[in-house]
Amino acid sequence: MDEALRLVDTGHARLLEDRRTLDVVAAALADLPAGTGDDVASGRGAVFVGVLARRLEVRPATLRQWERVGLLRPGRDPRTGYRVYRPADVRDALLVGLLRRGGCPPARIGPLLVEVRAAGGVADLDAVLADWRARLGARGRALLTGAAALADYLDADAAS
Repeated sequence: MDEALRLVDTGHARLLEDRRTLDVVAAALADLPAGTGDDVASGRGAVFVGVLARRLEVRPATLRQWERVGLLRPGRDPRTGYRVYRPADVRDALLVGLLRRGGCPPARIGPLLVEVRAAGGVADLDAVLADWRARLGARGRALLTGAAALADYLDADAAS
């Protein structure tokens, strides 16, 4: 019985962690400055690592670390080899910075960035967040149903 209850507790703890992550992601998206990364096609507004680091209030080494773990994908200046952050890269860096400050681990940020890039920006992510929230709700209901069935079973077993 202890193991069964531990499994139920673990499921609820994971669900709570996923709900908290969703809330952090939704808040981070809401906090992105309006128009961030909207001018992706033009390529205008590119910045170098130092400028972006100052804007995010992080060290340039932090941006390079985010690149090493696959969160950022800046281009390179063909003449100097320096990292060049175009508007989409700036958007991604701002989002990573907000999510990291919110406690979101890099492993959870990566898939979100894939969604942002596929959508072409953050404007179309409302549907993704709504779907995520619906899936969490369905998991929560399933956990409650399973816990209720387990309680019934345990009650019936104790009565016999």
